[in-house]
Amino acid sequence: MRSGNVEMAKRIIAKYPEVFESLMEFERTKRLPKLYRRKRIKITIDENVLRDFKKHCERKNLNMSRLIEKKMIEEMK
Repeated sequence: MRSGNVEMAKRIIAKYPEVFESLMEFERTKRLPKLYRRKRIKITIDENVLRDFKKHCERKNLNMSRLIEKKMIEEMK
């Protein structure tokens, strides 16, 4: 493997360690675990904002969790 490929592999492993952990688990058990699990969290939000946001999502047929997740990703960029 050339130096550039090694560095790229290291960056990928650092960014997505769960992928390589899953491969190690597969080697051990011969079963591939889910790579991307969803995690339930507890947060505190103004009840009026939450009520209005739920209504908004229902009207637009949006998944609240997916929308919040998307906004979190955008914020981190």
